[in-house]
Amino acid sequence: MMQVTSTRAGGTACWQPLKHTHRASHAAVPAPRLHISGADPLAAVRRAAGRVRAGAAAQVQAQAQVEAKEEYYEVYLSKPLGVKFARGNDGGAYVSRTDPKLGNTEASIQAGDKVVKVSASFGGDVWDAINFGQVIYAIKTRNGDVYLQLKRNFGDMSALQEVELSESELMFKGERSGGNYGAGTKEMQERNYIARKEAERQRREMFDDALVKFKKGVVEEALIDFENVLSLEPKNYLGDDFSRVTQIYRITQYNIACCYSMLDQADSGLEALNAALASGFEDYDKVRKDPNLANVRKSPNFTKVLNRYDEPIINEGAIKALKSLFSFGKKE
Repeated sequence: MMQVTSTRAGGTACWQPLKHTHRASHAAVPAPRLHISGADPLAAVRRAAGRVRAGAAAQVQAQAQVEAKEEYYEVYLSKPLGVKFARGNDGGAYVSRTDPKLGNTEASIQAGDKVVKVSASFGGDVWDAINFGQVIYAIKTRNGDVYLQLKRNFGDMSALQEVELSESELMFKGERSGGNYGAGTKEMQERNYIARKEAERQRREMFDDALVKFKKGVVEEALIDFENVLSLEPKNYLGDDFSRVTQIYRITQYNIACCYSMLDQADSGLEALNAALASGFEDYDKVRKDPNLANVRKSPNFTKVLNRYDEPIINEGAIKALKSLFSFGKKE
């Protein structure tokens, strides 16, 4: 397990599997105040009651129209999945790509659709899709077919896009296209700097929380947090050393590999380890000795993956050749 130098410690409550029930709810319609006057006060009461019933009926109809626009569907997919997911602006898991060349998928799945339920890691339980990290964890640790219930968004990708431009951002774009530097540009730069710092702080807190959970042995919850940290990697990042990923990204990928290894999910652990090494993680000695990666090292593909990034000075073939050269025909 790797950590980034931290000044914060402590855990937070994490998701729990929930049993979901669909229950229609309608806000109560306040009764109008009665101003009874004239010769027939009973008629006034009847008219007021009629208005209450009409108002309630209109609200029920409006709610029904909203619900009619929401469409859900279910799929069962064998692994590997040909569906890729991304973290939405609301923290949920959305389909970012579906491609049969990548694995198993179905024609009904569209980019932009949101995962609302996912099968548990084991057995027939179904979990509410609480956040991106939990969905990825459930899919990667699932033994058998993966069940997904998705909300159809009809190709709407807005949940995976940046929020709508404000007035100052529109001004900034206009100034940039005209080659000018004005109030809009300056305000945008200040706002972007503050927003980046705040996002970095929140991401660091989530990382620290995950690390604390891992050290306490709450590996599943730590893994979910690490997956969420990974999904918050800044887009189009370019470091001072021209790196395309942050330091937290590399270490988080490594820690995810450790989590999957501790859960005896060697394939998922090896996949995360390969991603960590590909992104620039270079502590090869730790990879070879870290007890948290013991199950990953048992994989027959471990040596192949590691040698791809840390080519040994003398490979196994050369060692066998040297042994046979100095054995003088002796049988081992």
